[in-house]
Amino acid sequence: MNSTDSIPYFLDARQLGYLKTNTPFYYTPSTDVFSWLPDHLFSLAAPIVTYWIASIIFHALDISEWKWLAPYRIHESAEVKSRNLVTRTQVVRAVVLQQVVQTLIGFWWMEEKVSGAAVDHLGNMLALAPTLASVVKSILGQAGVQILDSRGAVALYTIYWWAIPVGKLLLGMFIIDTWQYFLHRTMHMNTWLYKKFHSVHHRLYVPYAFGALYNHPLEGFLLDTCGAGIAEALTVDDHCGYKLPWDPLQFMSPNNADYHDIHHQVVGIKSNFSQPFFIHWDVILGTRMTRKDIELRRQERKSK
Repeated sequence: MNSTDSIPYFLDARQLGYLKTNTPFYYTPSTDVFSWLPDHLFSLAAPIVTYWIASIIFHALDISEWKWLAPYRIHESAEVKSRNLVTRTQVVRAVVLQQVVQTLIGFWWMEEKVSGAAVDHLGNMLALAPTLASVVKSILGQAGVQILDSRGAVALYTIYWWAIPVGKLLLGMFIIDTWQYFLHRTMHMNTWLYKKFHSVHHRLYVPYAFGALYNHPLEGFLLDTCGAGIAEALTVDDHCGYKLPWDPLQFMSPNNADYHDIHHQVVGIKSNFSQPFFIHWDVILGTRMTRKDIELRRQERKSK
């Protein structure tokens, strides 16, 4: 629908003007976010740059001797060296190889779209108007008509610029979580798959940030490349080795570094498969383990 097509009955000149002149803070009319870098290249580079920036920050914390960090370290730095079965150099090489593969596949998959036509946001919002009117009137009746007459533009704006993008993001996150949970759990439940592929990742008995993408190449392709590029930025955080109270990623979701660290321990290796966002599949399917659960198991063993 083009913005010059028929205007919905409930949008007067004032409301139409609102839709024409208001855009959210995240919107830019530019074809690319950066004039010197096409968006398709930016989207390929961003996860890798984010991965290594976050990893370097946590690595700096690892090698520091700051005493104030002690309460937040899940494992001591010496423990990382003594208990892991792979060197940091080997981990870096494996991660770089996986990121090269991901980038090449992404470059092949994505196409640069250069078209002079601007997106008709007004037309797209007006196309939603009939559905909005039908839903509101069926639920609220005549009161709904009055609401549309006064707030219809605000409703269209909110749906188009916020509800639909957030809904798509949440749906994407749910799909990624579902894909990774069941694939991850299968890798543990099937002895051959674990020994042949997933055991590589568990050479990191004590996780650290830049080991998040340390996997067998085939598992890395299936779990991360096929899962989604956005998962890369967050999997760094769940392997970082710190439970920082001000970390926004750990604050937003219980699927954080401490939660995933349990999975890397012997006691929790058949638990906490969820990654990278939520823990609903662990909760629903009974594979969630907490530090309290571990302590209760220890107490039960002592009492026997």
